[in-house]
Amino acid sequence: MLKKQADTIRFLCADMVQNANSGHPGAPMGLADIMVVLSNFLKHNPKNPKWLNRDRLVFSGGHASSLVYSFLHLSGYDLSLDELKKFRQLGSNTPGHPEIHTPGVEVATGPLGQGVANAVGLAMAEKYAANVLNESDNKIIDHKIYCLCGDGDLEEGISYEACSIAGNLRLDNLVLIYDSNNITIEGDTAIAFSEDVKARFEAQGWEVARIDGHDYNQIEFALEQASEKESPYLIIANTHIARGAMELEGSHHSHGAPLGEEIIKKAKAAAGFDPEKKFAIDEDVLLRFRGAVEKGDLEEAMWNKKVEALSIEGKNLLNSLLNPDFSKIEFPDFSDKKLATRDTNHVILNEIAKKLPGFIGGSADLAPSNKTELKGMGDFPNGKNIHYGIREHAMAAINNGIARYGLFLPFSATFFIFSDYLKPSARIAALMGIKHFFVFTHDSIGVGEDGPTHQPIEQLSTFRAMPNFYTFRPADGNENAASWQAALNLNAPSAFVLSRQGLDPLAKGEFGEVGNGAYLLSSAKDAKITFIASGSEVSLCVKAAALLAEQAKLREIRAQEIGAKLEKIGVENAYAEAKKLAGNGEVTRAHYARHLVQIGKVSNDGQAFKRYLGQGKSAYVKPQWVDIPTTIDIIHQAGGVAVFAHPLRYTMTMKWVRKLTESFKAWGKYFYLCW
Repeated sequence: MLKKQADTIRFLCADMVQNANSGHPGAPMGLADIMVVLSNFLKHNPKNPKWLNRDRLVFSGGHASSLVYSFLHLSGYDLSLDELKKFRQLGSNTPGHPEIHTPGVEVATGPLGQGVANAVGLAMAEKYAANVLNESDNKIIDHKIYCLCGDGDLEEGISYEACSIAGNLRLDNLVLIYDSNNITIEGDTAIAFSEDVKARFEAQGWEVARIDGHDYNQIEFALEQASEKESPYLIIANTHIARGAMELEGSHHSHGAPLGEEIIKKAKAAAGFDPEKKFAIDEDVLLRFRGAVEKGDLEEAMWNKKVEALSIEGKNLLNSLLNPDFSKIEFPDFSDKKLATRDTNHVILNEIAKKLPGFIGGSADLAPSNKTELKGMGDFPNGKNIHYGIREHAMAAINNGIARYGLFLPFSATFFIFSDYLKPSARIAALMGIKHFFVFTHDSIGVGEDGPTHQPIEQLSTFRAMPNFYTFRPADGNENAASWQAALNLNAPSAFVLSRQGLDPLAKGEFGEVGNGAYLLSSAKDAKITFIASGSEVSLCVKAAALLAEQAKLREIRAQEIGAKLEKIGVENAYAEAKKLAGNGEVTRAHYARHLVQIGKVSNDGQAFKRYLGQGKSAYVKPQWVDIPTTIDIIHQAGGVAVFAHPLRYTMTMKWVRKLTESFKAWGKYFYLCW
């Protein structure tokens, strides 16, 4: 009967790919035998795909999606045969690679290796859930995580990162089934992959078995052994790609293209199936698979009794994990405090963690620099602080799995420049619409001495461009707190891009708020320049605006004084007339010169300056510009370079040029001298 069940899956997969005229029949057909035996071990309820204590089944090789859908349909999930016939069609519940809108799909997989790391995250979540929820005489969390992967998954670096973590944590609830068919799109795996996988995993702290992936007895024995393991468990299943597909069995040509009608017919006939029937499921096969419904109902009912038997404290904790109450969080006030936003974020993280039992996370070996340690809350798996090591990509994918578990709100932390290493996982988080919080510190050129390799520039636009991903770059502590309030209420991942350097606290904005995505901090009457900034540049813009406002005030005072002096020598209404010429701009000596020409006092602008407006003349007023040290400082804060340009163009002796150069050196450490 097992073979008939497996062949039914094989031909459903072949028919789905053929009907769509695209897809990957090889891996699903090769894994069918394993899937049939595994189905007898799985603890799940097709009528309730979100039952908390279910086993999680992850298909890391997302191209094997037809296997996923065949299994879900046969097992009784809300996935009809008509949906199988819509395989790879827009708007169906059977897309080319698994997505979480399909009932029974745990995580979105496609990019290889992601599912392996997701499975590690699910296993970590199960361990933590068991530690906090299980009572001495009542274990409500006691399930396993199974993951099917292939050669391509284990070639990806993310799988190495994730499995290293799993081995270090001794995740004995994790079973990784490796479909070792030695085939890639380009041919035999030997052209690019020749390592000893068994030795690799054993070196990482895994227990490993090697079986014939088509021998039902070996498959069953290997799965039975999983319950006895004290470490994560790898089952290397040697299989034939496109098993049963006649001359295409074992060929890389079966990996990513339909088998063809004739080959499918021949394969069905050889297996004793009607070659003319498509999407055929015999009643006896369906009954075997659909036994999962009754079995799952019973298991969940028994589990519900366990939940009812929890202590009051246990029930309250479970409810707070399932339904986090963000209103309990007491966000701090950072007014009048000049702090780096990584520092204010540290305070915020700890306040959130105190009030939300499901808020956990960690850093890629940078917690002291990221300021992400949750004080006094212990280390995973007994506490909330997760130590990921220098594994950014795996960290993010693992936290995607933790988020998908259903009880926890995870955060990932690293330097912003290293977000490049985890972006694929961040994108998957956005596609799944999960609450996963990314803490990125050491933003922009404020990193300073670390140099260009550590100065993130284009990373900001990359994350801002990602659909369903929200990037917050707070300008001070209070904006940081407001950003977290907004992010916690989003059904999407969020990033917090934070400064290393201290930032001046900002005044309350005039219009709008953080939740709008932007707001007006301050305004001025008849403004001629609009400053738009985020993060650490906002305080610089505030300083620049204040500087310009002060300069405008000084210019206006000077203009009025010039007008008054001209009045004294007989030029009536000088200021008013110059003002007309300036329009909305600032009144300068040039406007007065033009007016003097218009009224016939002089014949040209040069004469106006020579007779009235030049230095030492009757209408001359000395300017009051910003001093050079302040100017250099503002240029440097904005990330610019101060340039002392072409001093020899001016009528100064070398003595004065040298003196001025020395003054510039004293005023600003970094500047360029251009001769």
